[in-house]
Formats: sequence, structure tokens, C-alpha cells
Amino acid sequence: MPMPRTGIGVDVHAYAPEGDPQPLWLGGLFWEGERGLSGHSDGDCVAHAAADAIFSACGIGDLGTHFGTDRPEFAGASGAKLLGEAARIVRDAGFEIGNVAVQFVANRPKFGPRREESQRVLSDAAGAPVSVTATTSDGLGFTGRGEGISAVATALVYAVPAAPQGDSA
Repeated sequence: MPMPRTGIGVDVHAYAPEGDPQPLWLGGLFWEGERGLSGHSDGDCVAHAAADAIFSACGIGDLGTHFGTDRPEFAGASGAKLLGEAARIVRDAGFEIGNVAVQFVANRPKFGPRREESQRVLSDAAGAPVSVTATTSDGLGFTGRGEGISAVATALVYAVPAAPQGDSA
């Protein structure tokens, strides 16, 4: 019986400077009229934390290992694309994803009305269930001061048993 493995992913992005506005991508969705996040890719810390959690569970590096700033082809890439690529990498390494749960901390955007849409986009990207929750930090810390967004994710993966080898005799 395959033994499940768990992983944790954390991602944090500051809001883009006022003088260099960026679109906000969060949970795989574009948020019209919201201040965007700085980052090598689109700054989607929800999708990034999910990818880091599945990498962590498999013990095969992290977001920087696979999509770091030394990889110019990922500059500006969508978080959903990175999560999909992360899922492909872990499957190629012999794992299957059970599920991913992500919670992000921010004062905005108001997430509840778009939760189902976000979960659908991220689940499609990962090829596995992804749940997303949101909270505030009651005005404490950098998220409470409105300086950025943080996300923490957990993932459950399991090794796919190797197919039995046929007799060569």
C-alpha cells in the first residue's frame, strides 16, 4: 500500500510599488482594480505556495529550484501555469497528488465570492483537489499593514507503485 507523504509550502509577495503598477493575480484569478504583487512570475502566492507544498512532499526541491529567477522562460508566468508544471514534475518523479490546501493572509481582495472559481482553476492546473481559504491578520504585521500577501499550503502525495516487470524468460 502506498505511504502518503505531506509537504508544506509558504510564499510571500509584497505589493508592487505605486509607481510600477502590476495586475493582481491570486488563486489563479485576475482581480480587476486591485493592486498587484511584485515577483519574477505573476506573484500569485496562493499558486506558488501550492506548488512548493507538492515539491516539499516529494522531496524534490522547491519553487526556486524549478522556476527561479535564473530561469528567464518563467518570467511573468502565471501561477496556475507554474502549478500545472509542478504537478507534471512530481508525477514524472513517480508521485500522485492527493490534495492541496492553501490559506492566504491579506486584507484584500474579498475572496469569498470567488472561492469556488479559484478552487476550480487551481484544481484543474494541479489535476487534483485544491482548496483555498483566506483570513486577515487583524491589522498585525506586513499583511495587516497592507504591504503584501502571504500564503501557506499543505499537500498530500503518494508514491505510485511501479508496474510489475514481466518475465524475460
